[in-house]
Amino acid sequence: MTTTGVRKIAVRPDVAPEVKIGEASRVSGVSARSLRHYEDEGLIVPGRFDNGFRDYCQSTIDRVLVIRSLLESGLPVRLVREALPHLADGPDAVSPEFLREVRSFRDRLAARISVLSDQQAALDAYLRQAGRAAR
Repeated sequence: MTTTGVRKIAVRPDVAPEVKIGEASRVSGVSARSLRHYEDEGLIVPGRFDNGFRDYCQSTIDRVLVIRSLLESGLPVRLVREALPHLADGPDAVSPEFLREVRSFRDRLAARISVLSDQQAALDAYLRQAGRAAR
């Protein structure tokens, strides 16, 4: 296991690992359905066995982990797709337009958080008041 809790696939230099979707799902923590979705969206391109089954190499599984992290941060698939080719090149490789879109997304998220925090505070106040009245 790695420090992130995801088991790396052992790779022998003389033998290519054969990892089907079930094993890729298990080691990445991403459902098989999500792996197929990532493929449909053009985020990953797994190899294929002679029988047509998907073959996930370690670099594809590593990419899946990055995709999952970006999606869990709330970025839409469109922005993840745009970011992926530049991740290995460092932060300077992304376009200013991409950074503007990410900042805009972050700002919309912050606004939603603010509204939700206000709603939570209103509910907390209601519960305190209702709790006093019920005594």
